Amino acid sequence: MEAVTDAAFWVALGKIVWVNILLSGDNAVVIALAARSLPLHQRNKAIVAGSAAAIVLRVLLTVFAVSLLQFPYLKIVGALLLLWIGVQLLVPDDDHEGGIQPATQLWAAVRTILVADLVMSVDNVLAVAAAADSGPPESRLLLLIVGLGLSIPLIIFGSQLLLGVMERYPVIITLGAALLGFVAGEMLVSDQSVAHIFHGVGRASTTIVELAGAIGVVVIGTWLARRKRRLADAAAP
Repeated sequence: MEAVTDAAFWVALGKIVWVNILLSGDNAVVIALAARSLPLHQRNKAIVAGSAAAIVLRVLLTVFAVSLLQFPYLKIVGALLLLWIGVQLLVPDDDHEGGIQPATQLWAAVRTILVADLVMSVDNVLAVAAAADSGPPESRLLLLIVGLGLSIPLIIFGSQLLLGVMERYPVIITLGAALLGFVAGEMLVSDQSVAHIFHGVGRASTTIVELAGAIGVVVIGTWLARRKRRLADAAAP
């Protein structure tokens, strides 16, 4: 219980909730698409049952990911992937989940929700694992359970509201991408293969790397987004 009173616990918990909500917009769309053809009373059951199963499996996958991040060099790889995820968050996505077929039976919808959520959750798992890794070591499992437990219901029941807020205030997405870059910097400097170097130089060096990750994601992502829009405008008739 001492870890719960630690400021690092609450900072890590906030990161988990925020990055999971930010990266789960597509998952919420998939849930809606998979269940849209069911009768109303079955639709709600499918959403709750499919999402509950997805939460359990996502927690297990994230615990596994946290364990893997303890090996040398894997945090560096994870940090690079997280930087890429943050950049992609700022680049307009032309692909929508139109290929998700609506199910006409309850358990078929549950299965579709579960499979689609797992396939689309690689970025979530990595980001949440990185955020949990920044918290107190003795409370990482608790962080994962509480963080995912808080954020998934918000995604399921408030997805339209969240998407509306993000569309109205795009700066939220930019700040979220910056957070992913910052977490990537944290992950990189804490890898066993380089942690002793940064520890020897001092805290200022790790802060520089973390801020560089946040700024780099925003700069590169914004540049790619503008470039993509220019190319689209040039190709338009």
